[in-house]
Amino acid sequence: MVWFRKGMILIHRYLGIALSVLVVTWFLSGIGMIFAGGMPGLTQQTRLEHLPALDLARTRLSPSQAAERGNMTRSPGRLVLLTIMDRPAYRFDTGPSSIVFADTGELLEDVGAAEAMTIASRFIQLPESALHPVGVLTEPDQWTIGQSDQMPLHKFTVDDAAATELYVSESRGEVSMRTTRGTRALAWVAAIPHWFFFIELRRHDALWRQAIMWTSGLGAVLAIFGIVLAAIQFAPSRPFQVKRIGSYIPYAGLMRWHYITGVVFGLFTLTWAFSGMLSIEPFDWATPGRGGVRAAFAGGPLDVSLFPPMDAAAWGEALAERGPKEVELVRIQGDPYYVVRGVEPKPLLMEARQLRARREPFSIESLISRMKDGNPGVPIVESQVLQDYDSYYYSQNRESPLPVLRVKFDDPEKTWVYVDPAMSRVVGRFTRRVRLERWISQGLHRLDFSFWYYNRPFWNVGMIALLVGGATSSGIGLFVGARRLIRNAKRIAGA
Repeated sequence: MVWFRKGMILIHRYLGIALSVLVVTWFLSGIGMIFAGGMPGLTQQTRLEHLPALDLARTRLSPSQAAERGNMTRSPGRLVLLTIMDRPAYRFDTGPSSIVFADTGELLEDVGAAEAMTIASRFIQLPESALHPVGVLTEPDQWTIGQSDQMPLHKFTVDDAAATELYVSESRGEVSMRTTRGTRALAWVAAIPHWFFFIELRRHDALWRQAIMWTSGLGAVLAIFGIVLAAIQFAPSRPFQVKRIGSYIPYAGLMRWHYITGVVFGLFTLTWAFSGMLSIEPFDWATPGRGGVRAAFAGGPLDVSLFPPMDAAAWGEALAERGPKEVELVRIQGDPYYVVRGVEPKPLLMEARQLRARREPFSIESLISRMKDGNPGVPIVESQVLQDYDSYYYSQNRESPLPVLRVKFDDPEKTWVYVDPAMSRVVGRFTRRVRLERWISQGLHRLDFSFWYYNRPFWNVGMIALLVGGATSSGIGLFVGARRLIRNAKRIAGA
């Protein structure tokens, strides 16, 4: 028993010395993550705020004519009418985007430096003299990780108080990323150290995943050893007396505080490290299977011939002269619809044939029918309309649509599907493995349980307290370990 205890002490001590800086960084950057949320990004709301209103009176081409001009030989994955360079334009997303100006039918074949400068200037609403080109990115930099599909990107710095940097995508013809001095600084103390989002490492996805898996895995082992040692080293006398519990701790000074904080926060340290390892899904253990439900709700590929030419007068009457900023052409349950953005806080769904707003939800019967078409032969064991979020379909800012229809299938993966009745579209799909991953990865890592997650600032205060406690315990361990190393080094040098 003595050799076992000594072995555990040595492993915990030197593994802690090796990992403590990293663990302390995880805890402190986790506090930053509460406020930053992640890497800088361009939200849909911010993007729409900077888009000018569509001038539908200048839209001469119908969707079919635009598809013909763009040589669309197959159905576009997505078709949006928006303003690019002060002109209405159709953007076909069929792998690489194709942009056809709706006023003349001209193709935007090349977003060069001059065009990108114009797009960035319109976005930031400053003269082009206030923008300075940095260059053209063909590979992601620190702030465009995950946007490789939008390369190349033209990067500009802006002479404004926020030290803004803008990235214009050649394929999309719009600003796809905006950062400021504040968002960049917050990322360097939050998401970047917390997620190991250093560009030189992140460019090598396999290496990055291995780094996360091994460091967080060793962190979990370190926490387990600490918890076991806390139990082994605790030496109560007989009979046990609560009032003398402090005398049962066999340490003094900083080591005593390391022991106490380790007992209090050790379990949280273990769960955070372990769930952090699972967050990258090692061995793809929680990767969901594919389903045909989403396609069933569309009712077929997007057919541009179903959409009539744009009538500016009819649009003005239908929208009460409010100018939309973006019109997406979609197919819902086989019929053509427009998803209009920029006229109301939420996207407005309009029937394409009658050009009128559809404000009533799709019938539950039609949604269930589409569910069955998407999963033929698979029985439905339960369907329920939820007026609030449950443990799997939820949103930090309560922005995800409500109510939703939740349908549970009796397939081998025990799949749950969530559908937005207002738009007749799938907004969530969770297999049994993904639901398990939600608890042992996201749940244990963010502690985002409904009893306090939606009662801010209680969740914020509680999480910060736990993170500070974990950082304190790890920081004390780091200081004690470093002091021991220095002392041993001096002893060896003296010998």
